[in-house]
Amino acid sequence: MKILISTLIISLLLISCTSNIKNKIMKINYPTTQKGEIKTAYFGDSIADPYRWLENDMSKETADWVVEQNKVTFGYLNNIPYRTQLKERLEKVWNYEKVSAPFKEGDYTYFYKNDGLQNQYVIYRFKDKEEPEVFLDPNTFSEDGTISLGSVSFSKDGSKLAYSISEGGSDWRKVLVMNAITKEIMEDTLVDIKFSGLSWKGNEGFYYSSYEKPKGSELSAKTDQHRLFYHQLGTTQKEDPILFGDKQKRRYVGGSVTEDNRYLVITASTSTSGNELYIKDLSKPNNPLVTIMDNFENDSYIIDNKGSKLFIVTNLNAPNKKIISVDASNPKPVNWKDFIPETENVLSPSTGNGYFFAEYMVDAVSKVKQYDYSGKLIRGIELPGVGSIGGLGGKLEQKDLYYTFTNYVTPGTIYKYDAKTGDSKVYRKSKIDFNSDNYESKQVFYTSKDGTKVPMIITHKKGIKLDGNNPTILYGYGGFNISLTPSFRITNTVWMEQGGVYAVANIRGGGEYGKKWHKAGTKMKKQNVFDDFIAAAEYLIDNKYSSSAKLAIQGGSNGGLLVGAVMTQRPDLVKVALPAVGVLDMLRYHTFTAGAGWAYDYGTSEDNKEMFDYLLGYSPVHNVKKGTHYPATLITTGDHDDRVVPAHSFKFAAELQDKQTGSNPTLIRIETDAGHGAGTPVSKTIEQYADIFSFTLWNMGVEELK
Repeated sequence: MKILISTLIISLLLISCTSNIKNKIMKINYPTTQKGEIKTAYFGDSIADPYRWLENDMSKETADWVVEQNKVTFGYLNNIPYRTQLKERLEKVWNYEKVSAPFKEGDYTYFYKNDGLQNQYVIYRFKDKEEPEVFLDPNTFSEDGTISLGSVSFSKDGSKLAYSISEGGSDWRKVLVMNAITKEIMEDTLVDIKFSGLSWKGNEGFYYSSYEKPKGSELSAKTDQHRLFYHQLGTTQKEDPILFGDKQKRRYVGGSVTEDNRYLVITASTSTSGNELYIKDLSKPNNPLVTIMDNFENDSYIIDNKGSKLFIVTNLNAPNKKIISVDASNPKPVNWKDFIPETENVLSPSTGNGYFFAEYMVDAVSKVKQYDYSGKLIRGIELPGVGSIGGLGGKLEQKDLYYTFTNYVTPGTIYKYDAKTGDSKVYRKSKIDFNSDNYESKQVFYTSKDGTKVPMIITHKKGIKLDGNNPTILYGYGGFNISLTPSFRITNTVWMEQGGVYAVANIRGGGEYGKKWHKAGTKMKKQNVFDDFIAAAEYLIDNKYSSSAKLAIQGGSNGGLLVGAVMTQRPDLVKVALPAVGVLDMLRYHTFTAGAGWAYDYGTSEDNKEMFDYLLGYSPVHNVKKGTHYPATLITTGDHDDRVVPAHSFKFAAELQDKQTGSNPTLIRIETDAGHGAGTPVSKTIEQYADIFSFTLWNMGVEELK
């Protein structure tokens, strides 16, 4: 009897403790967000914009608002009983050695390595059979890991290195030049460089791209005239000549040199789709710039050349892409000849060791064929399983090629590939503490609102019950011709350990089925993207993987728009919404940084009344309605995001907090000294996912971890 009473008392105490935590968490006192009187006229309509003041990232008022919002958000998260437990588990799983495939530059072989929990990957190198040495350690750039390494480019003989760094996650970069032999910085740092590759002309200098630095906020001011520069070693940045983009107004300009150092290739575009293409023969200083493509209607780039013979990847009259060949003396499309013709599957080719590797996406899964430079099919490459490969390729003289194979349950494994024989051998296996045999990944096809078949891959522990009670995250993107192919994520191991299901829908707007699939989710067809995602959620519910009470939707950037649109259109559909760095104000997105370049996918509110009405119809910021029960929402963004400015997230959070009905929390987590995602320190990534998972599970009613 005493044991029974003691057990009862303990149980009551636990219930009381949990109840107290719930009461404490539910009592959220949101900061007051002042409303302004600003209205904007669009084609005769006057649209209120009460939180326009939050767009000013330089004001004290916005900074104070960020501090107050974070106080509330972290106050809530701190009270979730297993938040620390999730963080510790993520740290434990993450803490293993990670090594990239090697690559050769000059006399040295280089590779990236992370010992486990280092904030940034370190570059090592070795010569012949010597022990590897540290070559460049980005962890020394700053104490907290918020200065990260960006582009890395070696001169043709490997004796010099140009590399970019990002501070606080900003897209604005600095470029340093190093003597790769002595590891000494050679000259003054180049500054104010954005959206740029680095490509050497021999060993004397390199090409890079940038905008003029804005006079106002460098985080949010509009940048729309990109220019290509050449930096000659031994000169100052002020002396760098503009090679393209001074007279021509283009939002994105890139310059690269072919491997044989013969041609400068320039691409120029006004949006994220479609580009002009030019070449310049570098054998003589005064050779003219030659036009290959003079419009923005298609995507084309030079993948390689053999002497004057150019090989161009294009979707001109080939929505799934093909490779053509043409002589550089007269490279207009009328002279193009098919080299690797278009197929029914999307092509993503690479080159190495004198071969072409044609990777095809078949229902979002990789298939690869190898061709020689005469266009002869050598073989189909047998892959280790069903999944994605990356990195297959290298320089012309590079004997050893490498590729990484992965899927949702297979950690990235590096293979060494012999292009002569077709043999693949495991070069390095992942050392993560994860047993793939305990998990399964299944591809299904479901039907969207208009009858379109859409693929989705669902991953979880083997043996779970399909009873509608599994915590589930549905992830999507759906834009900019970007494909979501199977890949392993460390964070998902912790989610699935808790019995969680992870589903990825390959919705329209992406590139999984080529240009047609992309265009079916753009402009006046953008609703297809949201309908596809809604149908994916309904499939998971109808087939008992989950239920509305146990389902979360997640996406970042354009995927943040996806989550914002779906949760405002169907607030009843899911329990948790996780929009990250989202494009959420569709009437004004094009007025910030390089946002106008996204108009190919979205259109703009200034185009015409029809486009304005369409954008207004789904813009998340403008479709939050008073008196609606919205899902529990955790918005995430970075205060240094200068790609999708945080004002999108700020305004959406303010609208939700003002109009949400019921007890579901609507919080915003604003990472400081962080941008759109690239270069985020490991420590910050772990903290963020501990918060996301604990918030999600808690709001699904999970009171303790498994």
